[in-house]
Amino acid sequence: MEVVLMEDVKALGKKGQIVKVNDGYARNYILPKKLGVEATAKNLNDLKLKQAHDEKMAQEQLEAARSFAARLESCTVELAVKSGEGGKVFGSVSSKEIVAAAKEQLDMELDKKKIQIQEPIKTLGTHEILIRLHKDVTAKLKVHVTEK
Repeated sequence: MEVVLMEDVKALGKKGQIVKVNDGYARNYILPKKLGVEATAKNLNDLKLKQAHDEKMAQEQLEAARSFAARLESCTVELAVKSGEGGKVFGSVSSKEIVAAAKEQLDMELDKKKIQIQEPIKTLGTHEILIRLHKDVTAKLKVHVTEK
């Protein structure tokens, strides 16, 4: 019997694959646990439509991430922090502070987990940080650190 997998099944295949299995295995394990459906013409057509919809959604998300990255590249976030002699900052600037400043100044929602700071920001001045918006899109945001 041919079955279209609805979820990943260990040692059998990935979601969306069409696999050939024994009738008993399909009737007693795959179909009751809703791990797959029988490969009929209707189910195959539904699978094709679902895959086309998923591809379209992925493309829209990629385009949205690219446009957001373009907006983000032209922006600068201002942060005022306490500092000592020689422009040294007490502690360092965190991603949480950057997200709060971006929300307040630019009215942009950022995820602090997606901010990638290569080395801690411990000096005054302008620094560039990377923000991972999508698996294929990374934006650079300028953070200007000034003395409070």
